[in-house]
Amino acid sequence: MTTLLRRLAALPGAVLVLLALLPAGPASAAAADPVPAPSGGPYFGPQLDWTDDSAAQYADRLGARPSAYAQLAAYPLSGADVTVVEQFAQQAAQQGALAELTLEPSVALEELTADDAEALVDVLVDVHDQYDTTVLLRFAPEMNASWTPWGQEPSAYVDAFRELADVVHAGAPDAVMVWAPSYGSGYPFTGSSGRIEGLGSRDLARLDTTGDGLVDAADDPYGPYFPGEDAVDWVGLSVYHYGVRLDDGETDDETEGIDEETNTVPEPGAYAARLEEAAGYGDDRTRESFYDRFSAAYDLPMSVRTGAFYDPEASGDDGPEEIKRSWWRQVIDPDTAAAYPNIELITWLEVRRAEAETGDTVVDWRVTHTRALAGALRTDLRAAGVDLGPVTRVIDQEASNEATNQYLTDRIDAGDQMGWITALVVAAFLAFVLSGLLGRLVPSWRYPTPDDPRDQRLDLLRGWIICAVVITHIEVAGPYSYVALNAIGAITGAELFVLLSGIVLGMVYPVAVRRQGEYVAAVQALRRARKQYVTALVVVVLVFLISLVPFVDASVITTFTDRGTGSAGPEAAGQVYDLYVNAPRLFDYPPPWYAVRQLLLLEMGPWVFNIMGLFVVLSLLVPALMWAIQRGFWWAVLLGSAALYGLDHWVGLDLLPSQFDDVFPLAVWQVPFCVGLVVGKYRREITRALTSRVGKVAVGVALGAYAATLGLLWLQHGSAYDWLYPNLYQRTELQGGRLIDLVLVIVVAYAILTCVWKPIAAAFGWFLVPLGRVSLYVFIVHVFFVLAVGNVPGLDRTSWWQGLVVHTVVLAVIWVMVRTKFLAKVIPA
Repeated sequence: MTTLLRRLAALPGAVLVLLALLPAGPASAAAADPVPAPSGGPYFGPQLDWTDDSAAQYADRLGARPSAYAQLAAYPLSGADVTVVEQFAQQAAQQGALAELTLEPSVALEELTADDAEALVDVLVDVHDQYDTTVLLRFAPEMNASWTPWGQEPSAYVDAFRELADVVHAGAPDAVMVWAPSYGSGYPFTGSSGRIEGLGSRDLARLDTTGDGLVDAADDPYGPYFPGEDAVDWVGLSVYHYGVRLDDGETDDETEGIDEETNTVPEPGAYAARLEEAAGYGDDRTRESFYDRFSAAYDLPMSVRTGAFYDPEASGDDGPEEIKRSWWRQVIDPDTAAAYPNIELITWLEVRRAEAETGDTVVDWRVTHTRALAGALRTDLRAAGVDLGPVTRVIDQEASNEATNQYLTDRIDAGDQMGWITALVVAAFLAFVLSGLLGRLVPSWRYPTPDDPRDQRLDLLRGWIICAVVITHIEVAGPYSYVALNAIGAITGAELFVLLSGIVLGMVYPVAVRRQGEYVAAVQALRRARKQYVTALVVVVLVFLISLVPFVDASVITTFTDRGTGSAGPEAAGQVYDLYVNAPRLFDYPPPWYAVRQLLLLEMGPWVFNIMGLFVVLSLLVPALMWAIQRGFWWAVLLGSAALYGLDHWVGLDLLPSQFDDVFPLAVWQVPFCVGLVVGKYRREITRALTSRVGKVAVGVALGAYAATLGLLWLQHGSAYDWLYPNLYQRTELQGGRLIDLVLVIVVAYAILTCVWKPIAAAFGWFLVPLGRVSLYVFIVHVFFVLAVGNVPGLDRTSWWQGLVVHTVVLAVIWVMVRTKFLAKVIPA
C-alpha cells in the first residue's frame, strides 16, 4: 500500500515532464476525464423523483448500490436549487456514485450570464471539496426537441453551452460538461408543439441542413446544436421505448393519443437500431449514427438516458414486466456494450410523469417499485456485467471506519497498534497472576459477597468503559484520552459495553421471570426497548433543532469529518459527511416519506449516539433469546449467533438501513450481546468452573500462551506479525483477535476485581460504580456534553492541560447529575 501511494504521489511530476516534452497543440476538454472508465459494462443508475424518494431507498429496493444517480435543477440556481444540488451530491457521495445533474434553464437562453455560471461553479467546487463528488452537468438536454422550453434554438443554445463550459472548465475542472440531445426519429417533432414556425431566419437557416428551404425530417437533428468538441466532455442521447407507433416516430397528433399498440414489448434489436440511427425515420436513407459522429469521432464518453413506457390505463397484450425487462435487457446487453465501448453510463428514468409525446399521459417509467421488477433488474444487471457499486470515494461512516482501519494497518511497521495490543495482553496475563497471589496473601481484599444479585464488579467495569466512551467522543487531547484511545481502545471498547449490557440483562431477566412471570417480564423488556427507541428519536430531533439555533455550531456531532485517512489519503482531509442530510425536509408540508422514514429508522442522528440503535434492536430480541436460554438452549443461541457472524464475514450482510448498522453491523455486534446473555444467566456455574483449581490453571495457561505468542511475534517483527492487525484485530467487524481480547479483558478484570476488590473500590469505586449503574443514562446525556465542548470558544483541542481540565469537569458534572438522580428524572430510558 505504501509503495502504491508513493507511485501515485509521483504521477503528477511525471505527467508534468511528459507534457513539457510534448509539442504544443489545441486543448481538448475531453483530454482529462475526471470520471474513471468502468471496469466492465457501463455504469448504471436512476433518475429519481427526489421529492418522494432517496438514494438509500433506491439501493434498498434494488438490493445493490448503483454507480450513478441523476437529478434535475433549475438554472440559474436559486437558494432552493443550491440546497437541492448539495443534498443530491451528498446522497450520491454516501454510495460513492457519480452525480449526473441536469440543468434546466428557467429563463430564456439569451438571458443566461457568466455570473450565473460562476455561481454554479462555486457550488460545484464546494460539493467536490466536501464530498469528493464527481458531477456530470447535463445542460439543457433534448435541445433538439420541441417539448422543452429551450428547444430548437440552436444559436442561443450553442452560445449558452459554450459560455457555461468555459466557466466550468476554468473553475471546476472535476465537473463534466455533457451535451445530450434526444434521439432524432420524428425530428423536428412538429406534432408536439410546432416551435419551428416561431424561429428567426438565423436559426431556420442553421436548422435547414439540406438547403432546401424547409426544416423537416430530412434535416440533421443533431449537428446544428453541437457546441464543439472543445466545449463538450461527454455526449449523451435520450433513447426511450414508447410503444410501436411512437417508437416508429409517430407523434400524438398522428396516433390521436395512446392506443392498443402502446403497451407493447419492444421488437428485438430496437435499441441497437437506434444506436445505428436506423429506426423510426420512415425512409430508407443511410444516416451516420450519433455514436459514430460525436462519441467515436471525438473520442468522447457517452451516456444514455432511457426507460420503457407503460401506461396502466392503456390497453395492450403485454404487461410492465415483459415490456420493461425486454427493453433493459437490450440496453445492457454485453454484446451491445462491446460494440459501443464509449457508452459509459446508462441512466434509467425511475419516475412517473406526464409526457408531451403521449398527449400528456402520465407515464410510469419505474422498474424498482415492485419487488419482482427490482429483483429481475438486479439479476440482469449482474448477469450483464454492468458496473455497479462505488465509482468515487464513499463518504459515510462505514467507509470512514474501514479507511481508519486501513490507515492504522499502514502504520503497523511502526508497531503502534499491535505494539499496544501485545503490551496489554502481556500486562493482562501478569495482572491475572499477580491478583491471584494477592488474593491468597491478603484474603481481606477479596470481593465480600460473590452471590450479590447486584454485582458491583460489573457496575465498576461499566462505569470504567462508559468514562472511556465519553472521553474518546469529546475528542480533546490529554492524559485521559491518551489512555482511553491506547491502553483501553487498543484491546477493548464498545464491544465490552455491549457484552456487559448482555451480562446484566442475563442476570436480571430470570429474576423478573421468577417474580412476575414470563409474559410480564417479556412485556417489560419490550417496553424498555420502546423507551430506548423513543429516547433515541427525541435525542436525534433535539440535536437537529439545536443545530438550527444561531451561534451554536452542532457540526461537531452532526457531521463526520474525514481526517485524511481514507483511500484518497491526506489530500482528502476535511471532507464532510452530513448525518442530517435530509432532516430539513421534515419541515416540508407534508414531509416526504423518505425523510420521515430515515428519522424513524434512525438513519439520521449524531455520530456519538449511533450505537443507541443497536441497543434498541438488541433489547427487542431479549425476550426471545432469554426464552431459549432459560430452557437450556443456550448452545443454540450461541451457535446461531456464531453462524450469523460467519455469514456476515462471508457474504457481507446489510440487515438494517440504519446509521448504526454501518458502524456497528448488527450481524457482527450481536455476538458479544448474546454471549453476555448466556454468561449472565449461568454466571455462577461459569464462575465456579473458572475458579476451580483446574479452571485457574486452564485460564492461566491459555492467557500465558496467548501473551507468549504475541510477545515472540513482536520480538521477531516479521511478516506474521504484520499480518495480525489487518486480519485479526479490525475493530468495526470485531475480527477474531478482537473477540479473543474481549474474553481476555472480562476474565482478567473479573479476577482482579474479585481478588483485589477493596483497594480498587476505595480508590475508584465511589466514582465508577454509580456511573456504571446508570451507564445508559450517561451515554445519552454525554451527547450534549460533546456538543457543549465543541462550542467552547478558544479551546485548543491539542493542549493536554486544557484536555485534562475539560475531561475532569465533564466527568465531574455527569457524576453529580448521577448522584442527585437528575438523569433518571429527565431521561425515560
